[in-house]
Amino acid sequence: MTRATIAAGTVTTALVFVVLALIDRNVALDRGGERDGAAPLPITPSPERPASPETYQGFLYGRVTDVDGERYEGRLRWGGDQEAFWGDPFNGTKDENPWAGHLAQPEERRGIEIFGFTIGGEDRRNNLRRLFMARFGDIARIEAHVRTVQVTLKSRRVIVLDRFAAGDIDDGVRVWDGRRGAVDLDSRRIRTIEFLPTAPFVAAPARLHGTVRTQRGDFTGFIQWNQQDSLGTDTLDGRTADAEQRVQYATIRSIARHSRDSARVTLTDGRELVMSRNHEVSNGNRGINVEDPRYGRVQISWEAFDRVDFSPAGSGPPFGDFTPGRALKGSVTVRDGRRLAGRLVYDFDESETTETLDAALPGVDFNIPFSLISSILVHDSQGRTGGGPTVTLHDGKALQLERTGDLADGNAGLLIFVGRERPEHVQWADVERIDIERPPE
Repeated sequence: MTRATIAAGTVTTALVFVVLALIDRNVALDRGGERDGAAPLPITPSPERPASPETYQGFLYGRVTDVDGERYEGRLRWGGDQEAFWGDPFNGTKDENPWAGHLAQPEERRGIEIFGFTIGGEDRRNNLRRLFMARFGDIARIEAHVRTVQVTLKSRRVIVLDRFAAGDIDDGVRVWDGRRGAVDLDSRRIRTIEFLPTAPFVAAPARLHGTVRTQRGDFTGFIQWNQQDSLGTDTLDGRTADAEQRVQYATIRSIARHSRDSARVTLTDGRELVMSRNHEVSNGNRGINVEDPRYGRVQISWEAFDRVDFSPAGSGPPFGDFTPGRALKGSVTVRDGRRLAGRLVYDFDESETTETLDAALPGVDFNIPFSLISSILVHDSQGRTGGGPTVTLHDGKALQLERTGDLADGNAGLLIFVGRERPEHVQWADVERIDIERPPE
């Protein structure tokens, strides 16, 4: 595709986006349960026992301004029935890579040039486009524009995302506004979102928490089932031998993998249901997310999943517990024996302690904040480490992970600022070991 064709397509897409924004000016009101058709099961404290901070402090909360200047403030849930807590991730695609200018090797492009346009070939800088992921608790503000989305982190760093690439901004947001009730705002209606410490509210649904048992070990923490369901008022859908079933998680004690295409659900009253014919209880499940404090966020595939036992807990850490990220610092030992120390940029992307190392074991994906990591042994002195790189955490736990994600051979390497204005770029194949400075408490 020529540059002219790409430019024309971009203009056309932008015009369509603007027209849709002008047409779609209605705000849908929904005062029902957390999910359409699900009977609400609120946990409402009595007047004698007002809500304690533990029951509500972990919920997303903020002020949303729409394109007409109307403001809505209250509890938030992304997409109406998706991310609901400060520890949940916000995703997108970065519009550009600010570190691309430090690429050590010259830009490579092959192909045929006609009238100033290159047809075919490859631009190495295109490989530096990166996905974005940050916990909502790490974000101060989101501002939506026609072609970009600006995310301001608590560290005051601004990340510019591509509005036309897939991202969570597209899902819209539900606001439990104090004056209007539950309001669903389409993404095209959103101008800004300012995140605020969660104000007290009653009828706070219980958050899913428990221990997920897998072939790779057990993980305990707050849970998102099928990468989405996280509240006791959400429902698990499927079919038993007799009928279609929608079971609220608040009534479930455990879920066990019964077969490739079914699950055994044990209710709190002791009854058991074998549910199937739905992606939530079969190999179509998108994954079970666990916020395990030891590792950060862990995603478990249906193939690796054995069972989950639910247990009560609060709503999670408050907005204030997510402290601003600090510059990533440490040292890189190169395979030629050199050791370079200073500020680090990992894979031309991660540069703060709140960002994550994304890697995996079979069936289990890890998103480990760099603040938890002590060292990464990439290659030993004789060559590659047998079985994959070893990631050692500050608590002494060592994980030997696969060469996938941020540990794959396609890693663009590291930038090390050693006191000079321009950093040194170390290719991934030349990295033996990375030691990361532990951030202050």
